[in-house]
Order: sequence, then structure tokens, then C-alpha cells
Amino acid sequence: MLEHTNKQFHADLETTRSMFLQMGGLVEAMVKDGIEALISGDLSLVDIVREREKQVNRLEVDIDERIGQLIARNQPTASDLRLLLGVSKMLTDMERCGDEAEKIAKMARRLHEAESGYEPVVELRHMGNSVVQMIHDALDAFARMDAVAAAQVVRNDKEVDKEWKGSLRHIITYMIEDPRTISRSIDLIFIARALERIGDHAKNMSERVIYMVLGDDVRHTGVKNTERTARGELPEEENNI
Repeated sequence: MLEHTNKQFHADLETTRSMFLQMGGLVEAMVKDGIEALISGDLSLVDIVREREKQVNRLEVDIDERIGQLIARNQPTASDLRLLLGVSKMLTDMERCGDEAEKIAKMARRLHEAESGYEPVVELRHMGNSVVQMIHDALDAFARMDAVAAAQVVRNDKEVDKEWKGSLRHIITYMIEDPRTISRSIDLIFIARALERIGDHAKNMSERVIYMVLGDDVRHTGVKNTERTARGELPEEENNI
């Protein structure tokens, strides 16, 4: 009986992991489509993003419920408990990535509908591609339980932060030079900010993967120490970025 219960528990655990990866795939597509809508003006993508947002929300509720039941009905070992609690935390970050993607899509619609000759004052495609890749890599690190790959996502967030600051400087310069761009520039600032937040959420999820794999909490320890921990080395005394 115990063996059957154990088998059932691990089957349910695997289903939970698969559902989270499915949710992540939807969110990754949402961010991609939101950016594509902004760049190409294909506003049919906005409706697709909004439809996927509903699916993501449903999955979040379902997975959360499953995790609660698995913990309540079983007595998970330390590593299984870490996995369940880690996914529970990652769920929140993943759902927020979906929210930010929906914001980007809505802003894209507003920009393109407001003026038919819309030209972006700053190129956000590269930053968009970077955060899509971060979500993809965080999901891949989770699927393979790869702490080193997860640490690389934490490192990549630094680059996205630099791009966010660079975009902000560019947009502000345009606003000063041509006050007619102020309205659309503010929308672009919100889009760049949403992309930066998606990068933060991908980083958070990757830190959770390291915790699941190694049992070490690397939040607030700095990028270098996160990478050392992921490689199984002792962290340095100083928190060097």
C-alpha cells in the first residue's frame, strides 16, 4: 500500500511539474507576442495574449491547489518538499510575467491605434528577446534541475537592468528634444519597465531552482556568490556583484 501511495505521489509530483512547464510555455509565448505586436503593429496578437492570460490564471489556481493537496496528504521528503514549495513560489513570479506581457500588449495596441504612423523612439526588440530567453532558460534549468544554468539566468538579469537604464535615458532624451513625443514616450517607458520586471521574475525563478537542487537560498547574496554556490563552491565573504 505504501509503495502504491509513493508511486501515486511521484506521478502527481510529475504532473505538477509538467503543468508548471506548460504554464511557463504560455507565458513565454505571451511576452514574445506582446513584443511582436509592438514592433509589427499586428494587433490580432493582443487578443491572443489576453486569451492566454486567462489560461495562465487558471493554471496558477489549479497548480496551487494541487501543491496544497500533495503537501497535506503526503509527508514529502526534504527534497520533494523543496520542489513543491519552490514551484509554489515560482508560480507567483510566472503569473506576474504573464501580467506584464498583457500590459505590453495593451500598450502596443494603444500606441498603434493612437497614430497610424507610429515609429518607436527607442528599439526595445533586443531587451524583449533577452527577457523571453531568460524565461526560456529558467524553465529549462527547472526541467533539468540544473543549478549552473539557473545561475546564468541570474547573471543575465544584470544585462537586462543595464538595457532598461539605457532605454530610459534614450526615451527621456527624445522627450526633451521633441515634446510631441511625450505621450508615446511615457507608454514606451512603461513597456521597458514591464520588460525589466519580467527579467526580475525570471531571475527569482532561477534562484528558486538553485534552492530546489541544492537546498541553498541564494537570494540577496550577489551574482558571483550565486554562481559559486551553483558550482558547489563555498561563497566568498564579501557579496561581490
